[in-house]
Amino acid sequence: MKTDNNPWYWIPLLNFASGFPYVIIISVSVLMYKNLGISNEDIGLYTSLLYLPWVIKPLWSPFIDLHGTKRKWFLAMQLFISIAFLLVGFIIPTTQFFMMSLAIFWVAAFASASNDVASDGFYLLALTKDQQSFFLGIRSTFYRASMLTGNGLIILLAGYLEHLYGDNQKAWSYTMIFVGLVMTFLTIYNYFATPKAELPIKAGETEEKNFATVFASFFKKKQIRLILAFILLFRLGESQLLKMLTPFLVDKTDVGGMGLATEDVGLIYGTFGLIALTVGGILGGIAISKQGLGKWMLPMILIMHLPIIGFVLLAHFHPASVYYIYVVVILEQFGYGFGFAAFMMYLIYVAEGESKTSHYAIATGFMALGMMLPGMLSGYIQEYLGYGNFFIWVFLATIPGIILSRFLVFPKDFGKKTEEAINQ
Repeated sequence: MKTDNNPWYWIPLLNFASGFPYVIIISVSVLMYKNLGISNEDIGLYTSLLYLPWVIKPLWSPFIDLHGTKRKWFLAMQLFISIAFLLVGFIIPTTQFFMMSLAIFWVAAFASASNDVASDGFYLLALTKDQQSFFLGIRSTFYRASMLTGNGLIILLAGYLEHLYGDNQKAWSYTMIFVGLVMTFLTIYNYFATPKAELPIKAGETEEKNFATVFASFFKKKQIRLILAFILLFRLGESQLLKMLTPFLVDKTDVGGMGLATEDVGLIYGTFGLIALTVGGILGGIAISKQGLGKWMLPMILIMHLPIIGFVLLAHFHPASVYYIYVVVILEQFGYGFGFAAFMMYLIYVAEGESKTSHYAIATGFMALGMMLPGMLSGYIQEYLGYGNFFIWVFLATIPGIILSRFLVFPKDFGKKTEEAINQ
């Protein structure tokens, strides 16, 4: 479906608006509660539960698919999230901030998961398949850029305000208000930038479809068992790597870490890491659009996972120069940006057909489950193995996904830009 709005105007910030609330709720909240004096036990228990809406979002994705337009859904959810973050900012100075802010984060997490469903569906409806493959790298790049913004710039801001005021509550209150204002800006921008590329679902169409049929139809796809196994296992290594990377970089050298300051980690990922990620994501999308998914599936998976070897070397040799860390992070971020495009393109293929929004949500729900369960165990595994052996284990954990990818059946030219599209 063609639109009047150039996709370059709306794809970057629409996907940034999907990842930004996720990283604030799941990741930044952990450091916030830690600095506000909450115990590790409470942080681990309650912030882990905040992940659940992204895992179970397929359960209500058919409702989004069958009622209203995706554009109305993601704009409403983004506005709701903006208000939620502002409320958290105002609640932090109160005595009951912990449980009250958790309750708001919990509701905002459902809104954020719904925003993801609607944004994904809008992407599939508003663009042709040629455009989907071309912009896939841009899409995943800006989603990951939002993660780096939260874990880098937002944390740097909070740290600066902590030093400025000498009051962690005031610092984090102002930080969350700023986060709410950023989310408000994104909502307003997406309101004006995104095209009206779809029509509301008609009443007669909702009668022909219902929740059960939409949900069940996903599990009737060919190779569904292999597909689910691949989705669950593809990020087995990455899910554990992401949880333990920051602790590894900031832990003292006497316990196997690299001994960096929090600000150093933010700078590494927020500068060179972000540049490498952006370049990798753009090149990944271009590669698939030029030659198709079949040619690039295996090379992209390998390029995504091989940089883990760099962390194995860092953990074993602990080089004194920070530049070695920069090199490893740059390679890891480039590999992720370039290689993850293949996985996301395959999920688009899996969602093909009727109810593609719901089916894409189901696929990404299983992907979230594949991230959550290993991530929950990663700390225990790392503590048992130590950082050096842990990164070896993480590298080995990528092998099942590589093996399964060789048995997947899909059109080899899927995602390839056609001559007709090139001449347009």
